[in-house]
Amino acid sequence: MKKIVITVVGKDKVGIIAKVCSYLANNSINILDISQTIVQDFFNMMMIVDASSTPKKFDEVADELDQIGFEIGVVIKAQHEDIFNKMHRI
Repeated sequence: MKKIVITVVGKDKVGIIAKVCSYLANNSINILDISQTIVQDFFNMMMIVDASSTPKKFDEVADELDQIGFEIGVVIKAQHEDIFNKMHRI
């Protein structure tokens, strides 16, 4: 399994989850876990996804998610799960 951690942060607005999830579904990327919160007007979402079925390379997925974020006014970052875990080790 090729797991990716995706974070989405920005001002809350209609359609953020729909846009990100539509992209993932259209690229055969399965959502394994998702958490989202809204604090005042700020949206925060973290997803763990399985990208083993997509024909796209990680860099392409990360760049396309970054572009979607730019288009809808949020910041979307994608990281390999193992790198994310190493960066957040105590």
